[in-house]
Amino acid sequence: MNEIKLRKIGPAEVEDLKKISEQTFSEAFAAANTEQNMNWYFETAYAVEQLRFELMDLNSEFYFAELNERVIGFLKLNSGMAQTELQEENGLEIQRIYVLNEFHGKKVGQLLFEKALDIARLKGAAYVWLGVWEHNPKAIRFYEKNGFVAFDEHTFRFGDEDQRDIMMKLVLD
Repeated sequence: MNEIKLRKIGPAEVEDLKKISEQTFSEAFAAANTEQNMNWYFETAYAVEQLRFELMDLNSEFYFAELNERVIGFLKLNSGMAQTELQEENGLEIQRIYVLNEFHGKKVGQLLFEKALDIARLKGAAYVWLGVWEHNPKAIRFYEKNGFVAFDEHTFRFGDEDQRDIMMKLVLD
């Protein structure tokens, strides 16, 4: 396999972000959720206007993982008030790490995760945290393998239903 490249993206790439967001989210969650709720999520979280707003937020950062100039995954980080919950200055949230199914097992997620840790350390974060759906054991195992521990849970509104996310944290050295 050729080298996977990670690069920061900006507002001009909103359409590419929308495309990879919807494709990876569908691959990850469509089988376990209704089409109605999936469409609702795409129309809210992945609407072009919403993504453009997030891309322009100085406390959010997006990175593409690319192979041969093809976007195969992405990462979204939040600091400060852009964090979806804790919003502590010494924390950094990994809001999204998604990789196309055909690239699972090829260390793309690990590269994106390591990029998040590098950025957290550069920002002087004391810890990194995230929320992961309770019915996503593969992701939970990935984060546990990388040193995260569960510390709380929260309700994630997904269309017409409430889902439970496990909140996990990794304290940095």
